[in-house]
Amino acid sequence: MAGGAPARYWHRVDTERIGCDLCPRRCHLRDGQRGYCFVRRNTGGSMELTAYGRTSGFQMDPIEKKPLYHVAPGSRVLSFGTVGCNLRCRFCQNWELSTARAMEAMAGRATPTQIADAARAAGCLGVAYTYNDPIVFAEYAIDTAVACRDLGLANIAVTAGYIEPAPRRDLFAVMDAANIDLKAFTAGFYRRVTGGRLATVLETLEFAVHESPAWVEVTTLVIPGFNDSPREVRELTRWVAGHLGPDVPLHFSAFHPAARMRDVPPTPVATLNRARDIAREAGLRYVYLGNVHTDDGGTTLCPHCHGALVERRGYAIVGYRLTADGRCPDCATRIPGRWGEGSGGREWGAGWGGPGVRAGGR
Repeated sequence: MAGGAPARYWHRVDTERIGCDLCPRRCHLRDGQRGYCFVRRNTGGSMELTAYGRTSGFQMDPIEKKPLYHVAPGSRVLSFGTVGCNLRCRFCQNWELSTARAMEAMAGRATPTQIADAARAAGCLGVAYTYNDPIVFAEYAIDTAVACRDLGLANIAVTAGYIEPAPRRDLFAVMDAANIDLKAFTAGFYRRVTGGRLATVLETLEFAVHESPAWVEVTTLVIPGFNDSPREVRELTRWVAGHLGPDVPLHFSAFHPAARMRDVPPTPVATLNRARDIAREAGLRYVYLGNVHTDDGGTTLCPHCHGALVERRGYAIVGYRLTADGRCPDCATRIPGRWGEGSGGREWGAGWGGPGVRAGGR
């Protein structure tokens, strides 16, 4: 194939069409047609990932930006993405990339091995697959993750979780951590505002937390008038506590006007504080506020003695009191997460972590 690489998740429908098996859209494509995500194409009767080996850019980011607050605080990761997306969120912060319809938007070329080598040379904890959703470039992300594991580097997915079971297993099998969007808690919001289905995302969340080796944190962008009612926040947080567990960190992020929702006002800090109170009432132990300046929105508290353990100002760590084995120094409560792993000579990769690592308690 000219450019790109063969894709893995597809089947032949009939003599003229092939079907994509990557996400619930299940696009059927004739020769030359691209899928809804733009980067998957029927080329001569086979599925091609046209984005393979091509990127929209690289950036060194603090891991807190993903956001991940219970994974090696203060570390830096090499972030990269491609173009395209299998959702159409009206509020997308990276809409220039997710809705791009020109391969020229991907100016860079890099093999999986080159990306892994660059991350190690830069002293990064690992690689984050982000900007647009790694689901649409799954084969590229998976191959890069394998190359990273060979070098003892971490792999981090930032995703909306809109993916079918088979590729979901493959993608999360090579991820050490993930931040998954739970954009709202009504089917109507997902249908009207994102073009997706809530049920699929809930399935991905449960799979990632309970059946994959990845450490998982969840982000909800709180949009005034769309998903910020106390009732919806209460239902969402009760679901997270009951289905994922009280130790899964939840990030409430402030909305800022973007893309096709520039007429919606920014999220008031009071709305985020109310959401955090509701989440704590639901039993969640680690609730954070993002995209706003607050004194304590990024602070990790001990759920037993309530002492401040990791204090953040924006993406900066301004206070760190966890012990080397991830405990509160005052009461010895173990705080779930992956504190410092990947540094000090300890490698990430296959066999590291898993569901048992998430156990909290004293």
